[in-house]
Amino acid sequence: MLGSWRNKKVPSNNEADSSSQAKKTLSSRDLFLPRDIQELKDDLPSTCKFIVPNPNELHNLELWITPPRESMWYGGRFKFVIDIPLEYKYAPPKVRCLTRLYHPNINESGEICLSILRVSFDENGWLPTRSLKDIVCGLNSLFTDLLNFEDPLNSAAAEHYLRDPRGFARQVKQYIERYCSH
Repeated sequence: MLGSWRNKKVPSNNEADSSSQAKKTLSSRDLFLPRDIQELKDDLPSTCKFIVPNPNELHNLELWITPPRESMWYGGRFKFVIDIPLEYKYAPPKVRCLTRLYHPNINESGEICLSILRVSFDENGWLPTRSLKDIVCGLNSLFTDLLNFEDPLNSAAAEHYLRDPRGFARQVKQYIERYCSH
């Protein structure tokens, strides 16, 4: 049996390279994202519609939010794109709103002010324990109870609300009629 090692197949350089390359390309995103997407699909808020436009690119996602009747943004339908970085779980997704709206925490170019979307070492920001579901719930809450008029991204909208809440509501409705109704 001493010579039996000679009969064992030794991988060629090409085989070894492709095997180690496959291991190198497996990112944290590849590990966690399928589970997070399934968790989200299983427990999606009723005001949200979640879409994976291309099943081969799970990192490019769409979210549609249709706010409830008690929201100032009721009657609108808002599209968000979610880009999941390779470092997902250690870095938050990049999110933009593609629907133009009048909101204190979303500016007209689609940038979003939501603490969970930035890396932070406190319980309010992104942590590796967070999931895609947390992002969707946070975005959904921007249309109901998570409005921030004290530290807004769109300061003109926040000032408008503080100065004239009814005028602000009219402006919101005008944007909905112009840019985002069903």
